[in-house]
Amino acid sequence: MAAPAAAKRPYWQAPAAAAEPNKRHRTAAAPAHMDAEPEQEDQPLLPGLPDHLAQLCLAPLPPLLLHAVCRPWRRLLYSPSFPPFLALYAVLDDEAAAFAGSGVSFAAYDAVAGRWDELPAPPMPSPPPRLWHPAFLSRRLPLQSVAAGGRLVLVAGSTRALAPALPRPVVFDPAARAWRLGPRLPFAPRRWCAAGAARGRVFMAGGVGAGYDASDARSGATWDPAAAAAAPWEPIPPMRDARFSRDAAEAVCAAGKVCMVSLRGRGAKEGAVFDLRAARWEDMPPGMLAGWKGPAAAAAAGGDEDETTIFVVDEERGALSAYDWAGDRWRTVVESERLKGAAEMAAGGGRGCVAAQGGDKVLVVDVAPSRSRRWGTPAAAEPRPQVWEVEAPPGKRVVALHVLPRMARAD
Repeated sequence: MAAPAAAKRPYWQAPAAAAEPNKRHRTAAAPAHMDAEPEQEDQPLLPGLPDHLAQLCLAPLPPLLLHAVCRPWRRLLYSPSFPPFLALYAVLDDEAAAFAGSGVSFAAYDAVAGRWDELPAPPMPSPPPRLWHPAFLSRRLPLQSVAAGGRLVLVAGSTRALAPALPRPVVFDPAARAWRLGPRLPFAPRRWCAAGAARGRVFMAGGVGAGYDASDARSGATWDPAAAAAAPWEPIPPMRDARFSRDAAEAVCAAGKVCMVSLRGRGAKEGAVFDLRAARWEDMPPGMLAGWKGPAAAAAAGGDEDETTIFVVDEERGALSAYDWAGDRWRTVVESERLKGAAEMAAGGGRGCVAAQGGDKVLVVDVAPSRSRRWGTPAAAEPRPQVWEVEAPPGKRVVALHVLPRMARAD
């Protein structure tokens, strides 16, 4: 599918210039009035109204409008007390960070401002997790992250010595713009596992620690990152076998069930489903297993938050499909040459976000245009889903994607 004209995708445009010294990577030129506008610290949000009432009046307005009018409204848009729009968070393979030891950095793409903002450095353990190892130059080491409870959570990774790197989760809160450490894992730390989000909780199952252990390879637990720091992990029944100990896997939750496959591509794979209500493991429906041919994510696709749909990208066809539980089949949403070789995927707010092969850009698809307002930017006017592109921050490559509320900021 040909890319839409530039005029039809101004909010997901590639950056035209190198990164700015303040580490904010703009992807669209700011209006001239933003730089020329004099600062008015004491300017009220709405003349004649106290600010707390003005906030109630401004909350229903589109974020794009609030961003464009004046600085006080822009500051309100990013304040912790104002309802946040959605942003795209990326775990990045960072050549510059490699000199500091980990080779990993983090950034969030703000579709309203059209720019990448770097996240502060997390409190990594020593030694930190790494993405590359001299003995495995052709294969990146997994660093698994989850978006749950409105937070970005790092759950599993490997050190340079190929040992588990994270004895406890590392959690980023966009509202506080800060990282913290979660409670210790209830089992041996993992180099990789099946990881995802389930009803706002971090979900981990299977995997491998410092070495293979049959009991560890079947164990699992969930944790609420939005709860108090002392909130414990809650164990789940052990998996039926240890088939998910061979590699990192995505755990995708929809319709009250957590679904995962042991292999993304077209090779022979095995699937597993955990029913959250019944607290038991089940076989994966055959149609779901057969069509799971690439990175996957789940998001509410309709007007009801409970109508959660699993999306998957066929790496060979370049087709993004949605799963139909009733018919046990996959329905093609959009097909594009640019989606071939898809590496990672996230979904939320009516949009699917796919890291292109090589991680140098993110492809964005409106899968449910009626919900795209949650990003603060309008959906495509075309009747069929369109594909936008967002360039990765300069000198970095995307290795994981998540959809979360935008970060709070003071400027």
